[in-house]
Amino acid sequence: MPASLDDVVVLLDLEKLEENLFRGRQPENSSVVRVFGGQVAAQALMAAQTTVPSDRHVHSMHVYFILGGDPSIPIVYDVENVRDGRSFTTRRVAARQHGQIIFYMTASFQVDEPGWDHQDKMPDVPGPDESIRLTDVIATRGDEALERWKREWSSFDLRYVGDNRPADDPQRELEPAVQRLWFRGDGTLPPERTIHNAAFTYISDLSLLGASLVPHGIHIGSPEVQPASLDHVIWFHRPIQADQWLLYDQASPSASGARGLSTARVFSADGTLVATVAQEGLIRPVGRRD
Repeated sequence: MPASLDDVVVLLDLEKLEENLFRGRQPENSSVVRVFGGQVAAQALMAAQTTVPSDRHVHSMHVYFILGGDPSIPIVYDVENVRDGRSFTTRRVAARQHGQIIFYMTASFQVDEPGWDHQDKMPDVPGPDESIRLTDVIATRGDEALERWKREWSSFDLRYVGDNRPADDPQRELEPAVQRLWFRGDGTLPPERTIHNAAFTYISDLSLLGASLVPHGIHIGSPEVQPASLDHVIWFHRPIQADQWLLYDQASPSASGARGLSTARVFSADGTLVATVAQEGLIRPVGRRD
């Protein structure tokens, strides 16, 4: 995985093979067994954005993770021009490896328009400086886990606010299941809005599924669970600065059938609601059938 924010920017710089066809590189010296889903989603968004007029910005993207990606070879992104309207533009992207489709995304773009404006209020939580560095949380799981975390995730600064995980009774029902953290790119991103949208998309896949395990007292990295992202949705409400602090206010309304559903409101430090994210993923108890 990228060891720095600059490496993330390099991943987002796709090679154009021909019209509407792009190739995305892989991180060097990665120890992951499959491509991080956020990387595929971010590169697919960059591919789509490249084909869209510069006055239109993504307002929603819906993706399906179909097969685990192979981190040893590049990914090819095929962009389909679905529609170019007066205000909205729609693109569909298929990501391919080994002759198979591993991922689909449909994204919609819109010109900036005036209109009615309202938003949820940001929850009252400790700020980033009062929150726990996520590296300190990972350190409680052992030196090996900490070293891998530093090697794979140093591109973003993450601060753990907390959750309402049951301490004594893992089966105690909670309403709602909540998990919160602050994050920002650990460095400075180029000013282009497309880069910030894609960098946010990249990191948005990291912790969201873990919220669905909060009521059960299990962490996403536990050997007791086999996790995998199945689908992922982002609604972009307002411009995002991915190298500034963002609060990831995550909740999980349901888990069933070895799947967990998580949603998140994303606030900038000044309380502006910049995005809403939702994801359903596999949270299969280890030992169950494949």
